[in-house]
Amino acid sequence: MSESTRLRPASVRWTHVALPATNMDATIKWYEDFTPLRLLDRREDADGQGAWMGHSDQGDKPFILVLVSFIRDQHKGKQPILAPFAHIGIEMPSKEEVDAIAEKGRAAGCLMWEPQWMPPPIGYICACTDPDGNVIEFSFDQGVYEKAQEVWGS
Repeated sequence: MSESTRLRPASVRWTHVALPATNMDATIKWYEDFTPLRLLDRREDADGQGAWMGHSDQGDKPFILVLVSFIRDQHKGKQPILAPFAHIGIEMPSKEEVDAIAEKGRAAGCLMWEPQWMPPPIGYICACTDPDGNVIEFSFDQGVYEKAQEVWGS
């Protein structure tokens, strides 16, 4: 697609968060197993590998998790992670789905925070770590969508 025919957003948009990935295949698989994110694009060049993951039903307003693995960093082993409290949040439609993710994380050895109710507006949460140790929070009743609808509408 040429520069002149490329689709562009109608306004400024928040598009992505980027995280390093030590093992691209394992990291893509983890996100596809534990989250609703699906592989959108994967590339490799002389600098390393990259992958874009997102929601397949959000083509009109995509928000992407970019995974990167630079060849120059491979000798360093594990890359810096979101720490100590930094995390990526995913809101689930039910408490039972948070519990199911927690059980899956427990079985896979990556459950970081046991499911628990937290004071408003946090809601019911658990967290798992991805293959590089980044924390992914799964929540129910956090109210992010309700607040956005209240303040900004649809």
